[in-house]
Amino acid sequence: MTGRLPFYNILSALIAALILAALSTLGDFIWAHWQIRHRMVAGILHGALLCLCLGALLGRNSAKSILLGALGGLAVGILSAGGFYLLRPLLRFYAMIAAWMELWILTALLHRWVGNTTERLSTALTRGLIAAVASGLAFYAISGIWTNPSPGGPNYPYHFLCWTIAFLPGFLALFLTRSGSEQP
Repeated sequence: MTGRLPFYNILSALIAALILAALSTLGDFIWAHWQIRHRMVAGILHGALLCLCLGALLGRNSAKSILLGALGGLAVGILSAGGFYLLRPLLRFYAMIAAWMELWILTALLHRWVGNTTERLSTALTRGLIAAVASGLAFYAISGIWTNPSPGGPNYPYHFLCWTIAFLPGFLALFLTRSGSEQP
C-alpha cells in the first residue's frame, strides 16, 4: 500500500464516532431526564457501559473478539471513570480531560488486543497518545455542554454533534493504518 489513507478506515472511524456519540447522547438524556445525581457509582457505571459498547465495536471481526472487546471495554470504562474520581479532588474540572485521555490510551491497547493486528506495542501506545491528545483537545472544546449548559435544558442534537466531534479524532488515530496488515 502506498501512503494513501484507506477510505474504509476513515468510514469505520466515522461510524464508530457516530455510534458512541448516539450512546453518549442517550446517556446525557438519562442523566437529565431521571435527574441522576452525580455520584461515583453512577459515573463508573455510566463509563463502564459506554466502554463496554466501545470495546464490542473494536472487536467486531468475530464473536470471540466482540466478547473480548466488550469485557476489555468494561475494564477500560471502570479504570477511566475511576481515574476521574481519583483525580477530581486534585484537578477538579481537568480530571475529566485527564480521564478522557486515559480512556484513549487504554482503548488503543484494547484495540491492539482484540483487533488481530501485527502492530507493535510501542506503535499502539503511540496511537493511544495521539488519540488522547487529539480527542482530549476536542473533548475540551465541547465541554461547554456541561460547564455552560443550555438554559432550556439539554439540546440533544447539539450534544450528539459535540460527542461526534469528541470521539472522531480518537477513532481516526486508532483506525488509520500505514500498512495493509494492520486493520481496525
